[in-house]
Formats: sequence, structure tokens, C-alpha cells
Amino acid sequence: MSNKVYITNRQSSVKIPTGTRLLVRRCCNAALELEKFPHPAEISVTFVDNAEIKRINADYREKDVETDVLSFPLCQKDDYTVNPETGMVALGDIVISMEKAIEQANMFGHTLSREIAYLTVHSMLHLLGFTHEEGGIQEVRMREHEEKILKELGLPRGMSYVADEL
Repeated sequence: MSNKVYITNRQSSVKIPTGTRLLVRRCCNAALELEKFPHPAEISVTFVDNAEIKRINADYREKDVETDVLSFPLCQKDDYTVNPETGMVALGDIVISMEKAIEQANMFGHTLSREIAYLTVHSMLHLLGFTHEEGGIQEVRMREHEEKILKELGLPRGMSYVADEL
């Protein structure tokens, strides 16, 4: 059984480039495969604008600021509930600000597709129990896993997946 990645666009500020949905699915699947996740999984990915991600961040994290991506895990690391009807684990939700993704792609000097891939992989690792908030070795470990997954996808630093950018 394969993974299911549900993608929703709840913003109109940024045109979603052709190939982005495929890219997001590839990123989710690669993270699950390379991190050896033992079950088929369901993941929800939603594209929003800066105002919406700021509202979500304030409501759920009590941080009244825009951010690039939010992760909402539905399980604890190594404590996954398999839905007996589907045989899948509802892993969690990813929310990406498309406006922030463009801003950061420009700031870091890479493509929008590379930024979306990075944000998706970063958030997938959070859904799988990785953290970086305390810095140190946890942050280094997470960054290493992000780059390993992106490299496996053919998206090392400076590379693009989607040919036609905005």
C-alpha cells in the first residue's frame, strides 16, 4: 500500500508552479522511505498566504508572527496508530506559506521549487519526531537528514526540480 498525500491550495497570492504537487508528493514519500517509516502514511499539505499562517501560528503556538511552515504531528515518535480500516497512519498536517516561500527563495538565492521542497522535507521530519528548537546536535542531525533527502531527490543546494519558475 502506498502513502497518500493530500494537497490543498487555500491561497491566491501565489500561482502554484506546474509540477509543485508532484514535487511535494515526492518529498513526502522520500522522507518516509529514507527515514524507514514502517507504515503507509497519510499526510495533509496546505498552501496558505502570510496572513493565514500568521493566524494559525497565533492560534496554535501563541506566536503572533508569520512563519514559513508549520507542522502538526498527529502521533508521537515511535507511537503510531494504524487505522484498521485503511491500514495507514495519519501522520499529520503541513502548512506552507507560499508568500514566505517566494521571499525565502529570493533571499537564499535559489528557486521556489527548491524552497518548497526544503520546507516540505523539513516539516516531514518534524512529523517523524525530529526537532531543532533547542539547537545543538538535534539541529545538526535534522539538517543532515534534510540535505540527505533533498540530495536523494536530485535537489541538493542550488538545484531546481520545477523548470518553469514564476
